[in-house]
Amino acid sequence: QLDAFYASIILFVGRAWDAITDPMVGFFISKSSWTCFGRLMPWIIFSTPFAVISYILIWFVPDISRGQVMWYLVFYCIFQTLVTCFHVPYSALTMFISREQSERDSATAYRMTVEVLGTVLGTAIQGQIVGKVDTPCIESPFFIGMTNSSVALEELNMTHDTGLLTDTRNAYMIAAGVIGGLYILCALILWAGVREKRESSELQSDEPVSFFQGLKLVMNHSAYIKLIAGFLFTSLGFMLLEGNFALFCTYTLGFRNEFQNILLAIMLSATLTIPFWQWFLTRFGKKTAVYVGISSAIPFLILVAVLDSNLIVTYIVAVAAGISVAAAFLLPWSMLPDVVDDFKLQHPNSHGHEAIFFSFYVFFTKFTSGVSLGISTLSLDFAGYQTRGCSQPIEVNFTLKMLVSAVPVVLILLGLILFKLYPIDEEKRRKNKKALQDLRQESNSSSESDNTELASIV
Repeated sequence: QLDAFYASIILFVGRAWDAITDPMVGFFISKSSWTCFGRLMPWIIFSTPFAVISYILIWFVPDISRGQVMWYLVFYCIFQTLVTCFHVPYSALTMFISREQSERDSATAYRMTVEVLGTVLGTAIQGQIVGKVDTPCIESPFFIGMTNSSVALEELNMTHDTGLLTDTRNAYMIAAGVIGGLYILCALILWAGVREKRESSELQSDEPVSFFQGLKLVMNHSAYIKLIAGFLFTSLGFMLLEGNFALFCTYTLGFRNEFQNILLAIMLSATLTIPFWQWFLTRFGKKTAVYVGISSAIPFLILVAVLDSNLIVTYIVAVAAGISVAAAFLLPWSMLPDVVDDFKLQHPNSHGHEAIFFSFYVFFTKFTSGVSLGISTLSLDFAGYQTRGCSQPIEVNFTLKMLVSAVPVVLILLGLILFKLYPIDEEKRRKNKKALQDLRQESNSSSESDNTELASIV
C-alpha cells in the first residue's frame, strides 16, 4: 500500500546500506579471534535468529497511519546487515576448509548448486503461497474516463484494499514464516556439518591484522581488480534481466499467469547445469568457461525481444538464460580463491586477509544490484509505469524490452572484453599451486628444524 516511489527509495537505500556493511563486517571478522567453534562460525550462528525476526517484520504491516516508510526502511536495513553477518563468513569458509584448489573448486560447485536450488525453493514457496491469493489489477484511469490520475488511482486502491488485501497480507506472513524456518534449519545444518581448519586459513597466530594495510594491499592486487571489473558488468547485465523479467513476461509478452513458472524454469535450469559447468571448467579452464557460459545467453536474449510473443519460445529462452545464470553464479566464486592464492604468493608475509577479499567481492555484487534497481526504477518511472496496472503504456513495454535484452547484451559484451585482461589462466593457476606447495613445505621444514634445535638445547 506504499507509493511506488517510497518503495523504491526503501529498496535502494537498503541495498546501499547493505553494500556499506560488507567491508565493515569484513573488518570485524579480520579482527575476530579463534574460538572453539572457529573464527567464522560464531558470526553465522549468532546472526541467524535476529535475521529471521527482522525478515518477518519486513513483511508485517504495522497498524499505524504514518511512519510505515520508516518502519520498512529500518527493518530492511537491519535485515541486510544481519544477512551480511551470515553471507561474508559463509562465503569465506571456502578458504578455511581446505588448502587444495581442486577441493575448494568442488566445494564451491556444491555450494553454488545448493544456493541456486535454495533460490528455486524460495521462489516456489513465496510464489505459490502468495499466488493463491487473487489480488486484482487496477484498470488505467485513462481507460475508465477519469481525468485526475492520482485521485483515481487513490480511489481505486482504497476500493481494492477493502477486505481483499487482508488475505494477501496473511499470505506474505505465512511465506515469511516458512522461509524463516528454512533459514534456521540450514544454519543448524551448516553449524553441525562444517568445521573450519585452522591450518587451512594459515592464520597460525592471533596477532592483530592491520585491516587498512591489508585493504590497501588487496585493492592494489591487479588480478583481483580485473576479476571484479569483468564481472561487474556481466553481473549488472544479469541483474537487469532478473529484476525486470517478471514485468516483461506480464506486460510485454502478456503471460500474466505464467511468469512464476517461467522464473522457476530459469532457476531449475541453472541448478541442473551447475555440475556441467564444474566439469567444463576442470576440463577446459575457467576463462574458457566464462566466455562460453556467459556469452551463450546473448542470442536468446536477442531472440525474445525480436520475435512476437510466443510461450514456447519464452520457455526456451528461460532455459537458455538459466544455463548462463549457472555459469554467472559459479565462476566468480570459483575464481576468487585463485586470486587469493596469487595474492599469498606475492605477499607471503601478509596473512589473514581472506575476509577482505570476500567482503569486498560481496560489496561489488550488491553494488551492481543497487545500480540495477536504480536504473530499472528510474527508466520505468520515466516511461510512465503504473503499479498494479492491468496494462501499461507502449513506452513501458519498449523500456522493458531494452532492460531485458539490449542493455544486458551490451553489458555482457563489455564484461567479456574486460575479462580478457584477467591474468590467471590454467597455466598460471598450476604454477601458483606448485609454488604454494613449495612454500608450505619450506615453512614446515623450517618449523621442524627450529623444534629440533630447541630440543637439543633443552
